[in-house]
Amino acid sequence: MGFRFVIRHRCPVTQARLGRLQTPHGPVDTPRFMPVGTMATVKGLTTEQLGQTQAQMVLANAYHLHLQPGEDRVAEAGGLHRFMGWDGPILTDSGGYQVFSLAGCNRVEDQGVTFRSPRDGRTIRMTPERSMAIQNRLGADVIMAFDHCPSAQADCQEVEAATDRTHHWLERCIAAHDNQDQALFGIVQGGRHGELRRWSAATVCSHDLPGFAIGGVSVGESTADIHRVVKLAAPLLPEQKPRYLMGVGSLAEMAQAVAQGVDLFDCVLPTRLGRHGAALVQGDAWSLKRACFRDDHRPLDSSCPCWTCRRHSRAYLHHLVHSRELLAASLLSIHNLTHLQRFCNAMGQAIVEGTFAEHFTPWDSASPAANTW
Repeated sequence: MGFRFVIRHRCPVTQARLGRLQTPHGPVDTPRFMPVGTMATVKGLTTEQLGQTQAQMVLANAYHLHLQPGEDRVAEAGGLHRFMGWDGPILTDSGGYQVFSLAGCNRVEDQGVTFRSPRDGRTIRMTPERSMAIQNRLGADVIMAFDHCPSAQADCQEVEAATDRTHHWLERCIAAHDNQDQALFGIVQGGRHGELRRWSAATVCSHDLPGFAIGGVSVGESTADIHRVVKLAAPLLPEQKPRYLMGVGSLAEMAQAVAQGVDLFDCVLPTRLGRHGAALVQGDAWSLKRACFRDDHRPLDSSCPCWTCRRHSRAYLHHLVHSRELLAASLLSIHNLTHLQRFCNAMGQAIVEGTFAEHFTPWDSASPAANTW
């Protein structure tokens, strides 16, 4: 069916919108949180369990899948969807984030990036052309341009160089991308610097791409800086194209970004919390290690429809966490992902009903949003 993005409803007060992104593997209703499945798996969950959280689109990572098992092996298995047993839409990151996260074992040049594999020490050369070839072989519905993501501690000169490099790499990605069944999204960089963000948005959005992302946030900067960058950058992206804020998945940050017109989000937070014995309840992270849950036989969240909350008690989850049972991470991750999907659904419903501005912005601890989902 190809790609098409339709805005169905708008908030009369903010820039929030309810939309639908149509992909070859089905629709994605926005605003929508996308679980991260770096290695073609959302850690601890089967794809059936993942679907039950109401997730519609998941992420995988081109760099890590290139290392193991290799894009050719995935392609021989029928592509990423068949390989991981997920029938819905998939987005692959380009490896650009690893330029930041693996800064200690890579060398960045204008031509590309040379990584030393954290698995076996071998040298990995990643260029825009190589990233496109890997993602084309993996076969995701949406693929990301290879970009240079600088850290929040980089000075203005370093961020400017990274932003300029991102722009040139995008041109090379567009030239190398040869699978029309995949939508290539461009990424806006510029760090915390307003003028660099404006320059990057103008340059990246000069290309007629199916969608655009705000990158280079949640890389060590303050929450206030994240909000300021999103408020500046989101309105600069094309109105009729999907807007993706990379690496953000907390309720407050999502609500404020949706108010600026952002549609898509991803973050490792919900499953990482699950693996560390924590659950998202009413926007807070509860540690199930705490003794207060030892004899608490109530559901984790009585309003939540997930398998964990329907079948298990806080006391049982406390027991699993203290016993270091693998099931603890799975059950808590199921709940945490459901929690974020319910929140996105609630934002969408509020946009339809015209109550988004009242219930979700400005976000604070007394927000009535807790009563709407």
